[in-house]
Amino acid sequence: MCSHRISRPSADDAARGAAHIVSAHPEQGWYLLSDGTVLFDDTGALLPDGSVVAPHRVPAEDLAVAA
Repeated sequence: MCSHRISRPSADDAARGAAHIVSAHPEQGWYLLSDGTVLFDDTGALLPDGSVVAPHRVPAEDLAVAA
């Protein structure tokens, strides 16, 4: 793992931060970052200390519906 650490990132912060992808598994829906964070396709994350960042869910009423 690289030496930089992000104090307590959200999944979005980790994706924009200095960490970079070291292992990509898009077929399984997850990516390992160089700081040890695991990002998931549903916008959730598992941080190196074992804590979890919950996925950002969009309320159903905010979703566009094709007519």
